[in-house]
Amino acid sequence: MSLFLLATPSEILVGALPLALNALLLLGTARSSLPPCPTQEAPLKLRRWAATATAVSVFLGLTTLTSGVANADQAEAAPSYVALGDSYSSGVGAGDYEDDTCKRSANAYPHLWANANSPASFDFTACSGAVTDDVINNQLGPLTESTGLVSISIGGNDAGFADAMTTCVLQGESACMTRMEEARSYVTGTLPGKLDGVYDAISGKSPSAEVVVLGYPRLYKLQGECSVGLSEKSREAINSVADEINDVTAKRAADHGFTFADVRDAFTGHEICSSDEWLHSVTFPIGDSYHPTAAGQSGGYYPAMDSAV
Repeated sequence: MSLFLLATPSEILVGALPLALNALLLLGTARSSLPPCPTQEAPLKLRRWAATATAVSVFLGLTTLTSGVANADQAEAAPSYVALGDSYSSGVGAGDYEDDTCKRSANAYPHLWANANSPASFDFTACSGAVTDDVINNQLGPLTESTGLVSISIGGNDAGFADAMTTCVLQGESACMTRMEEARSYVTGTLPGKLDGVYDAISGKSPSAEVVVLGYPRLYKLQGECSVGLSEKSREAINSVADEINDVTAKRAADHGFTFADVRDAFTGHEICSSDEWLHSVTFPIGDSYHPTAAGQSGGYYPAMDSAV
């Protein structure tokens, strides 16, 4: 998306005339709100919503140029933001949880983005363990026609990825290979329709919202020593299924006009078995296992989200 920078009144008037616009692993229903900071000037990235609104006003003659420029500087013109999804969005593994059920973390990328950009409103309904049906049934309440931005990660739990990981860790290579192939079959055969259902529901409630769909990292560094009780072949299979989920998700997101934010490159060099891990291996509490740490949220997911908007 291009950034329409605020300019002098004459420059805005000239630039506005030819402007072509585009319409801008447990269930949980709790929501939290982060009010905008009234004394903080809107960040430059968010001014594009305000600047576009100013240009439209000039073009249609609905307001004076002076008031349009003034309104462009107001923080309330920033979009409202709703964060949906599973444990990778709620922030499991990152600590500082708001609740014990959905494990919404103050260190999760939705909070980090909201803190940095001061959206007009912020609703955080992502929940640990969520599958696609949970998003549709329990998380879409805050969405309205005026919602400007939505983020979501979903699909890993539908594919039974957590159960597959348990099989790999406890039952050995042969069982791991079998379980991963079952997960792969689900991802290629059933998951696309499940994602379509979620994406259609989001568009139905917030047709003008920008939607960012975030993917999943590869869990393991391959080659070299890795004391996690998994063979190289098992780790390769786990990473391969993660890639399959990302590929399917990216295609479904694109077909719905959504932006896919790929985190795999950001996590390269920070997988389990690397020297600088951003993912938990088996740990306690056990639910944190195979989830991003606070560093993974701030160094991997937050930049992906920020770059996509």
